[in-house]
Amino acid sequence: MIYFDNNKKAYGYEIPNPILVIKDELWAQYAGTDKWDIIDGQFVDITDTEEYQAKQAQKEAECIAKLFLTGADVERGIYQAKGMDFDDILAFVTANPPQGLDVKALKIELKANHFYRGNPYVNAVGALLGFTSEQLDKFFETNDYTVLLQESGVGLDEWVVL
Repeated sequence: MIYFDNNKKAYGYEIPNPILVIKDELWAQYAGTDKWDIIDGQFVDITDTEEYQAKQAQKEAECIAKLFLTGADVERGIYQAKGMDFDDILAFVTANPPQGLDVKALKIELKANHFYRGNPYVNAVGALLGFTSEQLDKFFETNDYTVLLQESGVGLDEWVVL
């Protein structure tokens, strides 16, 4: 049996005045996780709650933002997917600067040795090239340029002024 005190701390031995007692088998499913709570004296799986799901989504977003690829990985992936290198991208945005994009700052960013998924320039350039946020996430998770080949939204071809 597992015994819980007023602070919801679990004990594998009997304690005085526990607020809840559950079977070892149940505790084995939840020990070491944040998937449970004690609510109104009941042991509750909270994974279906909006609060828990929002917390998990935030954790996932933080993990994805920390993913990185080398500059060569990113440039190679863009080249394989769109036939463009960083010089081509800079030439385009210099000739047709999208509103709100600092072209000089982008030029500096493209010299980076590592590109972190959470960098806003990754989203900006990705959007210009027609990549969705989901495609960029998957690319940074796998370094597989083929995820960038899927059709999605407005891309660079639609922005070119002839």
